[in-house]
Amino acid sequence: MPVGEVGELAVKGPNVMKGYYKMPEDTAVTLKEGWLFTGDLARMDEEGYFYIVDRKKDMVIVGGYNVYPREVEEVLYQHPDIVEAAVVGVPDPNFGEAVQAFIVTTQEMTEEDVMNYCKEHLAKYKCPTIVEFINELPKNTTGKILRKALRKQVKA
Repeated sequence: MPVGEVGELAVKGPNVMKGYYKMPEDTAVTLKEGWLFTGDLARMDEEGYFYIVDRKKDMVIVGGYNVYPREVEEVLYQHPDIVEAAVVGVPDPNFGEAVQAFIVTTQEMTEEDVMNYCKEHLAKYKCPTIVEFINELPKNTTGKILRKALRKQVKA
């Protein structure tokens, strides 16, 4: 990838795993010609430093545009009344996917408040079209937000 462009991070070397134990299909997807495809989306700067942008499986594609949930979440976290936020992709009949935000707040907010805030800080296609307020985001024992659990509770 050219400098500054986002692509999947792949690594190669003697310290890279040889495969998943008794999982040849998963190994074939992850290891290709000695390269381990991490599933991380990253970009490289002019000095050769890499920056993780998001996870490939979390990326939302809205009308052909890539939306990185982490980018939307970082904007949401800048709002003084938003305590926690998580963004997932949901099916959309017109654009393939749409952005849905799950938000925990300290103050009463409306879906319109969140959407207007996002419109000030993000490109239109990156803005959530669905906002759901919840009391607490689901997390694992280490505190990582469980997007998979959020996707399961997406309104059909």
